[in-house]
Amino acid sequence: MSVPQNRKTGSPRLAFFEDMHPPAADFRADVLTGLAKPQKAIPPKYYYDEEGSRLFDRITEQPEYYLTRTELALLEETGPMLAELAGPGAVVLEPGAGSSVKIRTLLDALDRPAAYVGMDISGEHVKAACGALAADYPDLTIGAVCHDFTQAIDLDALPLPDGLEAGRRVIFFPGSTIGNFELIDALGVLKTLRGWLRPGDALLVGADLRKDAGTLEAAYDDAADITAAFNFNLIERINAELNGNIDLSGLRYAAHWNPYRSRVEMYLVATRDQHFTVGGENFVLREHETIHMENSHKFTVATFQDLALKAGLMPRRSWVAKDQPFSMHWLEPAHKA
Repeated sequence: MSVPQNRKTGSPRLAFFEDMHPPAADFRADVLTGLAKPQKAIPPKYYYDEEGSRLFDRITEQPEYYLTRTELALLEETGPMLAELAGPGAVVLEPGAGSSVKIRTLLDALDRPAAYVGMDISGEHVKAACGALAADYPDLTIGAVCHDFTQAIDLDALPLPDGLEAGRRVIFFPGSTIGNFELIDALGVLKTLRGWLRPGDALLVGADLRKDAGTLEAAYDDAADITAAFNFNLIERINAELNGNIDLSGLRYAAHWNPYRSRVEMYLVATRDQHFTVGGENFVLREHETIHMENSHKFTVATFQDLALKAGLMPRRSWVAKDQPFSMHWLEPAHKA
């Protein structure tokens, strides 16, 4: 039996697809700007080409990478409480939607959710992810939106069927994605998501917690070197798309826990001097010099809730996993943002 196709979207059972036309990132300009800094850096948002996305999925399967399985177990454990908090007929929105089983776990836990809207800056990615979900949930209204979740959006303009607009909005922001932002930017993201909420709506966010340095560094530098390959893939993308000639054999990957800034910092470290060009510009990388690739901030329950309060979000419930310190927070809009 063939899967019904939605005439508007061309995707299996997808109720709608809205393209908000987020501004295209300038890969060349961002990379050249980052490499010209005293501390060379490459914006991590460019990790996720097709190969980068495949490698990240493999990272989540590594035994050292506790985040995915820990958050999933916490979702399963707290399902009845989440259902009670959300109430029946919730409309679930997921900024940065992926193909993870986490959203399925949440939808299965909730009381007759009315709709799910996946959102991502890549239109083709979010259509495919939401189309796959729609095939598994034929009775659920599912839509997709191409949008940069760091930017404001008028959710009331989404073409949800009549009667669904009144459902309680639950914004689902898992994976400790909030930890990948500099703290000032994380505050900005939370303020933006706060702007999506009406009175009575909620934000369910996952935030990883501080723990021993060995566990943290292993999570971001697995024995199988998948995380290293994930980082090297971005250099290969730069070489291929920006006419670069960075010598990968002269680099090694390293992840370090910085207790003073409460974050894991990821770098590529030069093992020898090299001169290279990218996009027609010349650069020098000295032995032991580093290229800063990404951060993953870690919180305590108190420091994350303090950040949420500054964003106009009132913590109502929080949960911490038993096996590895990882937290989930149910946040509701405060009276004043």
